[in-house]
Amino acid sequence: MKNVIATVVGFIVASATVFLIENLIGHSLFPLPEGVDPMDIEWIKANMDKIPVGAKVCVVIGHFMGIVVGMFTASKISKTSMIPCYIVGGLMLLATIFNIVTLPKELWFSLSDGILAIIGFLVGKRLSKNLVK
Repeated sequence: MKNVIATVVGFIVASATVFLIENLIGHSLFPLPEGVDPMDIEWIKANMDKIPVGAKVCVVIGHFMGIVVGMFTASKISKTSMIPCYIVGGLMLLATIFNIVTLPKELWFSLSDGILAIIGFLVGKRLSKNLVK
């Protein structure tokens, strides 16, 4: 049961980290155009060129940090198994890949998002291995 809780809490923390960095920090520092709803996927698909570069960088950082923090949280709670850590990291990595595939982006954005998500998984794994006995 502890591993199930570790997985769920790790995923919630990972998602909250992404939301915090992408939406609260990213959109505060690099506001989207007037009247845009960041949850309107159709607008985002049609207007990727109108989103500030800084906001896109925050998305990449958010995905990286979400994976690392979520995996770390899952392993901190579990303390006995790496499985919750891998599940959280894998789900967040899949979400990042889904984002890359479904939204049209510049090549630099897609590559940096994918590469940093993989690096985030590896960093999260390394940090987590130190916690699991």
